[in-house]
Amino acid sequence: MDFFFYPDGITVIGATDNPLKGGFHILNNILIGYKGRVYPVNPKYDSISGLKCYPDIKSIPGTFDLAIYFIPARFLPDTIEQCAQKKVKGIIIESAGFAEVGQEGRKLQEECLALAKKYNIRLWGPNCMGLMDSHSRHVFSFMYGDYWKDLMEPGDVSLIVQSGLLSAGFLMMILQRGGMGISKVCSIGNKCDVNEIDLLEYLINDPSTDVIGLYVESIVDGRKFIDLARSTHKPIVILKGGRSAYGAKAAISHTASMAGDYAIISSAFKQAGVTTVFDANELTDFLKGFSKIHASRNDGGTAIITFSGSGGIITADFLNDFGLSLAELSENTINAIKEVFPSWMDPSNPVDIWPAIEQNGFEKVYSKAIDALLHDQNVDSLIVHIFNYRLEKSYLSELASLKDELGKPVVIWLVGIGKGLGVFRRELEDSGLPVFTEIGRCVSVLAAIKTHYAKRGSRPLEEATKSPYGKKYCCLD
Repeated sequence: MDFFFYPDGITVIGATDNPLKGGFHILNNILIGYKGRVYPVNPKYDSISGLKCYPDIKSIPGTFDLAIYFIPARFLPDTIEQCAQKKVKGIIIESAGFAEVGQEGRKLQEECLALAKKYNIRLWGPNCMGLMDSHSRHVFSFMYGDYWKDLMEPGDVSLIVQSGLLSAGFLMMILQRGGMGISKVCSIGNKCDVNEIDLLEYLINDPSTDVIGLYVESIVDGRKFIDLARSTHKPIVILKGGRSAYGAKAAISHTASMAGDYAIISSAFKQAGVTTVFDANELTDFLKGFSKIHASRNDGGTAIITFSGSGGIITADFLNDFGLSLAELSENTINAIKEVFPSWMDPSNPVDIWPAIEQNGFEKVYSKAIDALLHDQNVDSLIVHIFNYRLEKSYLSELASLKDELGKPVVIWLVGIGKGLGVFRRELEDSGLPVFTEIGRCVSVLAAIKTHYAKRGSRPLEEATKSPYGKKYCCLD
C-alpha cells in the first residue's frame, strides 16, 4: 500500500484553478506537502498553480505511481486504460456516481474494478475523500487546505473511515479540540477494492501508528478482520454504522454497504479485543485516551481524588456500572494523606480533598494525595477531579511521568470557567494526560483501557509493538 501514501509521481485528473471546485483543493493540498512530481490533467488549461497542465493522461511524460480522479464517473474506464499505459499502481477515486446511486452505478463500478484487476491497478474509493498523512504532510483529498494545514499535529492515531464527510468531520473535530495527534486518515467510501482489511493490516505494521480508529458500515472479510485484531497489541476502536434495520437500509444508499447482523459482529469484536463505541464524540475520546495511556497493571482497584463529595459518589457509581472496583487504600497511604488533612477528618476512597485544600492549599494537597495513591499497591488506576486554574504546569508533567513510570492509567475530569480553561486542558493533554468534561466518559474510557490491556496481558513484553515514540504496549501484571 506504500504507493498510495508515498507515491513516486502523482497526476490529478480534474485539476482546476477554480477555488469553488474540489479539483482545485486536491492539487493545492498535494503541493503543500508532497515533494515529488505532480501532473495536473485538464484540457481547459495550459498551466495551473505554476505547473504545466496536460490535456490527457497519455500526454504526461514518463510514468508515475498514483492518479487522483475527480471528474464524472462515466470517464473512469477510459482513465484506467490510460493509466495502465503509464504503469500507474493506484487510483484514488474521489468522485461519486457509482454503486451508491443504484444499479447503473453498480454496473459501472464493477466494470471499472474488473478493468483495474486486468492491469494490476488498485482502486481506492470511489465516493471518498482520499487520505492524509500528518507526518509526511501528504494530503491527497479535496478537503480545504485552510482547515488543516495550520492545525494538523502529527501523532500516533490513525483512522479508517468509510464516509467522506464524516472523516473530515472527525478530523476537524480532533484538530480543533487538540489533545491528540494524527498519523493517517483514510477515507475509503464504497471500498470497491482497497478496504478496511487492507488498511488495518497496513496500519498494524505502520511504525507511526499506535492506535487505530474505524468508522465502517460493513466488513468485507470478518474472519480476517478478527484475526488481524487479535494479532496486534495496538488498540482498535470501532464505530459501526448500520447497527439497526434503519441504519442498515441507509448504509446501502450511502456507500452501497450491506451492514450485517450487529449482534454477531459485536460479539466477535468483543472476543477479539476490539473496543466498540456508538457515536463520533465517543470514538474521538476513546482514541485520545488510548493515545495517552499505553499500559495498565490491572492488579488492584481505582482511586478517586475529588474536590466534591458528590462528585466522588457519582464517580464511584460509574465505576460499579462499568465493572471496575474501588481500591481499598493501604494504611500507609491513609497515613500519608492524613498529613495534609484536617485533624478531624480521616481520608477514604473516594478521597475528598476540599477540607484539606482549605487548610493547606491546592498544590500541597494534590501533590501528597496523588503521590500516595499512585504508589499504593492496591491502586492500579486513578481518576482525578481538577479545577482549571489552581495547578502549575510543572506539577502536571510530574503526574504524567508517574502514570507512565508506574504503568497506572490516570484520567482527568476537568471543570472550571474562564478563558484559561482551554489553555489549562491543553497543558494537561500535552503532558500526556487524557482530559474529559464528563465523569461518565472518564470511567468508560478507563474501563476500555483496562479491558484492552487485561486481554493483551498474556503476551510477552518483548513481543509488544514498539512505536517511534519509545512506548510499549503491555499489561504490567
